[in-house]
Formats: sequence, C-alpha cells, structure tokens
Amino acid sequence: MTWVVVPAAGRGRRFGGERPKQYAPLAGRSVIECTLARVLAHPRVHAAMVVLAPDDAYWPGLREVAGKPVFTCWGGDERADSVLAGLQALPDSVIEDDPVLVHDAARPCVRVADIDRLLELGRRHAVGGLLAAPVRDTLKRADARGGVAATAPRDGLWRAFTPQLFRRGGLTRALQAAVRAGVAVTDEAMAMERLGLAPLLVEGAEDNIKVTTPADLAFAEFVLGRSREPGSGNGDLQVVPASHPLPPFEASS
Repeated sequence: MTWVVVPAAGRGRRFGGERPKQYAPLAGRSVIECTLARVLAHPRVHAAMVVLAPDDAYWPGLREVAGKPVFTCWGGDERADSVLAGLQALPDSVIEDDPVLVHDAARPCVRVADIDRLLELGRRHAVGGLLAAPVRDTLKRADARGGVAATAPRDGLWRAFTPQLFRRGGLTRALQAAVRAGVAVTDEAMAMERLGLAPLLVEGAEDNIKVTTPADLAFAEFVLGRSREPGSGNGDLQVVPASHPLPPFEASS
C-alpha cells in the first residue's frame, strides 16, 4: 500500500491574493483538489495524508478522492515540520521500510507515467528518488546591481520536482536531523543529502510545474485543459460537507 503525504500548510505569500495558492481556483476546482485527483487516480497510490495549517479556513472537507481515502493532520511553520507531521500521522501498518511519496499541494500537472517510473526506480534504489529534469537554459549569475556577473555552467544541474519517494523511517530520521540542526530544507531530497545520501534523479515531464505565481496558474490551466491523464476531470472528487476548518482525523481510524 503506497501513501502520499501532501504538505499544504504553506501560506503562499509569493502568490499573493487573499487565500493560499493551494486554494486558488483552477479548472473549476481548487489547485489542491486538482493535485489530489491527479495523484490518487494512479492505481498504485492508495491513500493521502494532507498536512494542513491549524488555522486553515479553506480546506474543502475532502475525505475521498478517486475512490481512495484522504486523511488530514496539522503541520508546522516549515516544510520539514509539515512533512514530518504527515509521516508521523501515518498508521502503524506503514512500516519503516515502506516507501512513501511526498508531493507538493501546488503541483497539479504530474503525469501517471512519471509516477510509474518513480515508483519503479525509487523502490529499487537504496536511498529513494525524486522526479526532476535537467536544466536546459543558459544560466546567468547576477551581480549586486542586477547585471550579469558570469555565465554559470549547467552541466549536471537538475530542477527538482515532486513526488519524491523515500522510505518512511529513513525520511523521518533525515527530517528530524534537519529540524534539530535548525536547517530549513527545501525538499525531502535535501534532508537525505545532509546525511551523506544520494537520492536517484528520475527524469520527468517539465510541465510538472509548481504553482507559485498567477502566471503559473494560467499555464497549469492550459496543461490540464489539454490533458488526457486520469484525474483531470471533475468526477474524481467526493466532497463531504463539513464546517471549516475540519479537525484532523486519525489515519488509523
């Protein structure tokens, strides 16, 4: 049984607007609804743990998506705190060596084939892996005045995406170590790297974008509008009416 942890406690300040970016409207739903529909439509992903801010007033009360259960727990101020909370909220049936996916709430365009490849290669790898894509643009390093200081070599550089796949126990220990050290890791792979481990880079589609700006939202709507992927339609959601915010409920219940 494969779980996906979806950190959704961020405020999305760079996005602007009156609500966090994961609740911005997208293709007739919210961004996070589109994301969950995409990931849970995958036949090898069986349940989701969504990590919310304690004062979240926008969570729509999803308890089932694509016929699969959706659970919630409270997150923290930093990404590592939220992912760690999500891992710790998983039921005891998810043992230390079980692989767990972590996927950004604001990445609604991930493809089934990419999740397939990550599950297949990441499970076999000693550390785990992440979806990513090689950097193809020329990179410029800026000076203090906004001019070009140098052209940076792009050889060996990749853009990190999600999902990322690691074993529950190993990722929990890596995130705990980062939190103790006061290091704000920007993704789960960085936490593993701090322990001297080298996750596998699994190449994925470059339209697996993270919605960060209104322009990203428009591009995501374009991608979803052209998509034939499972989870792209409104029929994959079942919303249970509830007052907002919903209290978390235990994954083991």
